[in-house]
Amino acid sequence: MPRHIYDCAPGCPVESTLQVIAGKWKSVILYHLMKSGVCRFSELQRRLPDCSRRMLARQLRELEADRVIAKKIYPVVPPKTEYRLTPFGQTLTPVITAMEEWGRHYNRVTADKK
Repeated sequence: MPRHIYDCAPGCPVESTLQVIAGKWKSVILYHLMKSGVCRFSELQRRLPDCSRRMLARQLRELEADRVIAKKIYPVVPPKTEYRLTPFGQTLTPVITAMEEWGRHYNRVTADKK
């Protein structure tokens, strides 16, 4: 049987995808934005209780810099900030959905072994 060799040299599409969604929280943030449409910072904090406020802010900044999410700040006191997927970010929906489906499968398989 031939052995497959995958070329992941610079410019590799898998590497390019991982550069955007890699990190413990980015895919989870994208998942919640995909499911909710819009989330406030405090709502994301509640949904990711193990993610520190500093780490969440950093991951959001990076996703925004990659033009995957958009941040809207309302001029009210206290400040209200909302995040949503950009049209470009919405193109990641099949990737995140596939991760969700694989995760469900993995959870079933590993639960059966316990």
